[in-house]
Amino acid sequence: MAGPDAPVSRRDDRVLPLTRWVSLVIIPFLVVAFLVLYPWPGDTGRLFAWDIKPTITPMILGSVYLGGAYFFARAATASQWHTVKGGFIPVATFATLMGIATIAHWGKFSHTHVAFWLWAGLYFTTPFLIAWVWLANRGRDRPAAAADVLLPLATARVTAFLGALSALTGLFLFLLPSQAIKVWPWTLTPLTARVMGAIFCLGIAGLGALADRRWSSARILLQVAALMLALILTAGARATGELDPGNAMTWLVIIGFAGVLAAIAVLYLRMRAQLRSAA
Repeated sequence: MAGPDAPVSRRDDRVLPLTRWVSLVIIPFLVVAFLVLYPWPGDTGRLFAWDIKPTITPMILGSVYLGGAYFFARAATASQWHTVKGGFIPVATFATLMGIATIAHWGKFSHTHVAFWLWAGLYFTTPFLIAWVWLANRGRDRPAAAADVLLPLATARVTAFLGALSALTGLFLFLLPSQAIKVWPWTLTPLTARVMGAIFCLGIAGLGALADRRWSSARILLQVAALMLALILTAGARATGELDPGNAMTWLVIIGFAGVLAAIAVLYLRMRAQLRSAA
């Protein structure tokens, strides 16, 4: 299997057929989950693997699923591996944590519902599939060329910092759910605290900005993040009554998410302008 020290002739930046097929297989599961969770978040007891309350939590999970479906659609159609490589380790981490949470809270799920067995099948296999794809395809990655447009170093550092902050928040939620429940701006259970923790751990994607500053490596991941954040903020607007206005964390989360979304939009416009001027 080719690794990072593979001969230059092997580092053709090609997306392997394995990567495309695994991506295509995962997409329908994510789309269906989004269509169940986001439009009808109050009906998860009947439609989903377990009854999730309050409604903001299934909507956030649905937002992540649609973002994931978009990422895998781009991975299935990408012409260059480096443009999507940064999403695979975060997804594998998310899926692994979700699998662990499923085992830890096994009794909370609706075992007679087909949605549960789809859920369990997804999270008991996806971590291995995604890791396999990443290991198989990573040897095809090519280094940055002189003509590549790079993120400013300060931007890469801020992106990595935000990614680390998100991951630390995720670990807090996942490892210390009882403490997280006390301070979180909406009602959590130990299971939903760990689900939220897995979601925040997707932020480790931001750490990749320091290792690879190519705009082409960051662009799709930023599109995914923007889609997720826009849907999450919309979910917050739909579920305003479930948020505690007296909790400082409520405003920290809202302002933080909105600020990151605005920063992504500004960065995207600036990098597009830089690409046009470079051309």
